[in-house]
Amino acid sequence: MKTFCILSLIALVGTCSKPKYEVKLQNLKDNIVLCDSALVIKYANTITTKELKTHLYKFSSNEFMGRKVGTPGQKLATNFLKSYYINEQIKSPFEGENYYQTIPASFFSNNYKSSENVLAFIEGTEKPEEIIIISAHLDHLGVSNDGQINNGADDDGSGTVAIMEMAQAFTMAKKDGYGPKRSILFLHLTAEEIGKRGSEFYTKHPVFPLENTITNLNIDMIGRVDDIHINNKDYIYLIGSDRLSKELHYISEKINNTFFNINIDYRFNKIGERNSYYSRSDHYNFALQNIPVIFYFNGEHEDYHKASDTPDKIDYSLLKKRTKLIFATAWQIANQKNRLVIDANNELLK
Repeated sequence: MKTFCILSLIALVGTCSKPKYEVKLQNLKDNIVLCDSALVIKYANTITTKELKTHLYKFSSNEFMGRKVGTPGQKLATNFLKSYYINEQIKSPFEGENYYQTIPASFFSNNYKSSENVLAFIEGTEKPEEIIIISAHLDHLGVSNDGQINNGADDDGSGTVAIMEMAQAFTMAKKDGYGPKRSILFLHLTAEEIGKRGSEFYTKHPVFPLENTITNLNIDMIGRVDDIHINNKDYIYLIGSDRLSKELHYISEKINNTFFNINIDYRFNKIGERNSYYSRSDHYNFALQNIPVIFYFNGEHEDYHKASDTPDKIDYSLLKKRTKLIFATAWQIANQKNRLVIDANNELLK
């Protein structure tokens, strides 16, 4: 009888503990107050299909010869990005017109030549030391042995031009007196295709202290539709959003539910997922440093890592909507009252 009572008590405690945690999660959700809703939509609407298309046709053109790490085509691609930020009057985190974080050839294996990450920066108005990183990789596969150019329009031209448009939108807001309270680093990473080496280099040689980096929103392929969603293309895969910070996850969901209603698919966020997407793009190097991440991804398609990944196959309306979602999420994190925190430091979950 005594044993039965003890077991019953344990069961009761276990039953009570689950609702208690659920209440904490609900409190966390309820504590998220969206910032500047009218402004978010105003500046999100400056992101246009026309500009995305113009940028992407240039960035994924034959001129850049597939943007392979260390090649002349990749150098042309980095110069294209640098010129864009100079023309848009978006500053570098370095002095003057230096927008490059140079990675020496010695950092790479297999005789790759030196390469560059491209960085643009908007300083926060109130908490400039707190950094949000929005990233995408600029490199691709180069020219195949049979002479075909791998233009990489979706992979990752789509992420690259999304960052360009977001940087422009945040800059417009700042010129109008609505600059982000926290700083935003627009980080175009090289060498993702050879093992995420550009992001590895950045995390080993950060321009801003990693302890001040509050999140990484990483974009790798957001311009196409995979076979799973062929009949419901208004979707995006999110990976990693709840791994380190449930606050980040719920911010993301609240932004989407309030403004966009995109079908967010989390199937590739499962622990042990067979494709290992969580560890396959640049966000992973930030997650290894305990920095909360979201990986935005449209899934693989028939042209993945093929020369047929060309800009005419991009759904530009879909690319625009997904870019707006990321922009609005970054706006919230940059402007909300409290700094985004990891679960271990979140008082609402203790």
